[in-house]
Amino acid sequence: MAEQESFLVPSDLYFKAGAHIGTKFRTKYMRQFIYKARPDGLSVLNLQLIDKRIRLAAKMLSNYKPEDILVVCRRENGWDPVKLFGKATGVRIIAGRYPPGILTNRQLSKFIEAKILLVTDPIPDRNTVNDATNIGIPVIGLCDTNNESNFLDLVVPCNNKGRRSLGLIFYLLAREYMRNRGLLKPDEELSLKVEEFMGD
Repeated sequence: MAEQESFLVPSDLYFKAGAHIGTKFRTKYMRQFIYKARPDGLSVLNLQLIDKRIRLAAKMLSNYKPEDILVVCRRENGWDPVKLFGKATGVRIIAGRYPPGILTNRQLSKFIEAKILLVTDPIPDRNTVNDATNIGIPVIGLCDTNNESNFLDLVVPCNNKGRRSLGLIFYLLAREYMRNRGLLKPDEELSLKVEEFMGD
């Protein structure tokens, strides 16, 4: 029971969101985060490691002001959770296509000077990861079992494809970011509900 209480949310909520369900494909980079494979071949991610890495990501992000952070999500299932994350924290987000060069080309009218990047999936968000790497800013990536972790400074293992999973992850990142920056009390919740993030 003490182990369950140490999670950011009750473990049942992680299970309900499917945050721990990976893909049938497993890269060598992600093996350390996999708990087991199910009979149907899908990987099951280690819940303790998911929770621990969400904490680490929120702590890392909380060293930066909202205007210094950029969150990018090409995957459509993540657009609403990412937008709610931006609404809750004031962090800049790009939900949809990443405009090439906005991190690297100061001549562009849409140029963004970011100090840290969070991507929802390093595969569709690879152009953003490449730009961040070129300018030398840290990159946090939400990674499923099929992802590779090269060019990432911190991997958050999770189901990065499901709407509810992404909703829960972004809810927790928003809440912990706000708590770490002293904008919420340690036991205070966001005004936006977890159900809104998960689309329930």
